[in-house]
Amino acid sequence: MCGIVGYIGDKNATPILINGLKKLEYRGYDSSGVAIFGKDKLDVIKCKGRLSILESKLKGNMPKGAIGIGHTRWATHGEPNDVNSHPHLSQSGKIAVVHNGIIENYIKLKEFLQSQGYVFKSDTDTEVVAHLVEYHYKGNLIKAVMESVNEIEGSYALGVICSDCDSEFVAARKDSPLIVGLGKGENFIASDIPAILEHTREIYILEDKEIVSLKKDEVKVFNILGAEIKKEVFHVTWDATSAEKSGYEHFMMKEMFEEPKVIKDTISPRIETDKIVLDNVKITSQDLENIDKIFIVACGTAYHAGVVGKYIIEKLARIPVEVDIASEFRYRDPLLNERNLVIIISQSGETLDTLNALKESKKRGAKILSIVNVVGSSISRESDNILYTWAGPEIAVASTKAYNAQLAALYLIAFDFAYKRNRIDEATYKKYINELKDLPTKVEEVLKNKKIIQKFASKHFNSKSIFFIGRGLDYALSMEGSLKLKEISYIHSEAYAGGELKHGTIALIEEGTLVICPITQDDLVDKMVSNIREVKARGAVVMVISQKRNASIDKVADVVITIPDIDSLVAPIIAVTPLQLFAYYMAVEKGCDVDKPRNLAKSVTVE
Repeated sequence: MCGIVGYIGDKNATPILINGLKKLEYRGYDSSGVAIFGKDKLDVIKCKGRLSILESKLKGNMPKGAIGIGHTRWATHGEPNDVNSHPHLSQSGKIAVVHNGIIENYIKLKEFLQSQGYVFKSDTDTEVVAHLVEYHYKGNLIKAVMESVNEIEGSYALGVICSDCDSEFVAARKDSPLIVGLGKGENFIASDIPAILEHTREIYILEDKEIVSLKKDEVKVFNILGAEIKKEVFHVTWDATSAEKSGYEHFMMKEMFEEPKVIKDTISPRIETDKIVLDNVKITSQDLENIDKIFIVACGTAYHAGVVGKYIIEKLARIPVEVDIASEFRYRDPLLNERNLVIIISQSGETLDTLNALKESKKRGAKILSIVNVVGSSISRESDNILYTWAGPEIAVASTKAYNAQLAALYLIAFDFAYKRNRIDEATYKKYINELKDLPTKVEEVLKNKKIIQKFASKHFNSKSIFFIGRGLDYALSMEGSLKLKEISYIHSEAYAGGELKHGTIALIEEGTLVICPITQDDLVDKMVSNIREVKARGAVVMVISQKRNASIDKVADVVITIPDIDSLVAPIIAVTPLQLFAYYMAVEKGCDVDKPRNLAKSVTVE
């Protein structure tokens, strides 16, 4: 949510900021703006809408200066409009601020500042920061920012520039991601690596309550008490082209076609001489015997991966598993202790609800194992054990390849735990390892079906409501398929367990209603065929995703998308791809913005 870019050096900051913000569009936003310090004053240009609108405003009126901050805003306080857009200026116009996060005590601070004569122009919480920094500013910008953040409650990533400071700007973070890019004769801040990758691969990852002073030839990091901190430089290894479309019409399509590689990259390094070896996971057989229960905690797509994880860990390792939505977990006073393992799943590693659930779990003595894509992210740094999914940058807001990688990681964990607990024998263990090795090739085969799915979508993209039904692991798949469709096509969709049809849902089925049925569980095929007959009798149109061996389903479904024959337990990793493709083509046919769906953000860093 929200994107921040900052620059100081000898170049004109404006084009650098705009280009950096373009690399952060995937985070989701509804307005954008820049503040540039040049000729002894701050120039602020901002507006509602896409970056292209901001670029139009800048044509022929581009401010020039070697210090600047830029922002893409996802509205929380105040509607999306020009006034509420960032950056925000202080009353005198000397201080400009960009902010990601939520100031929880902004009303109290606003009332105090109003009593001191400050007049507010926007409805945002961020404007409080601009006035507060000015209130504390006595010629030392970093000191003013330190005093201000000591009074702020909530989350923030801040970039602050001042018209009195022609050689420095200041940034700070708490609970919202912020990095520092280290260049030669220039330095940067950003919410995420892609924004600055074309300029530098050397970065500092700021920790909570760290404040940084940036000059063109110097970067100093301080703690909240003002003591200087020595930071370790993190070198970015992935290539900038990973964040480009590479000829695909949309990032989402590119990322779906990267799934075979992503699955291979996540699995292959963890299999050594037909044994699973989980790097950075130090959970022994003895540790597993001391675990009474596992909690899987995540949000959105990662939560749906967790539901699959529950099925396979319980079935194979025979440890009770509970799956929780992170935003609910910490507020229900969960029963946690030192005999619990909490598996945290997050693509970005910065999801605030999930990060807070992690912290609460640690406080209560539970062990933490995190499945994360972004190396060095907040969740990875807070965890006892980490299993990285080597998915690379995922730019499209709707997650695809990251979900497949999360599933791959969960299967590695389930097979490893089951083997360590002697719940599966050597032959079964090796059989499952071979199934994992075959996955990339089988996903490649699934992707070849895209034209069949595209044709089906072209006939049904005007559907008003679509239902997904499944049983067992296919119910978890249905939830993810339904979410993908909602996210990018804006079609109302719901997922139900097949057995729940008779308990109310079937009342919604009428002539022409579209029903999507993943059927990959061999022991549940007959049950699902009965469900299909029930909805067909009420006029439904049915699309099925199933293995080639289940050819008889052709007799009851309108369309069958076949996937390669594969063990039912492992099927979700390849069966989700047709659901992703279906959502994609439905959105394309409707003319939706596939990569940047309305109202959504890639990394949800506010509660």
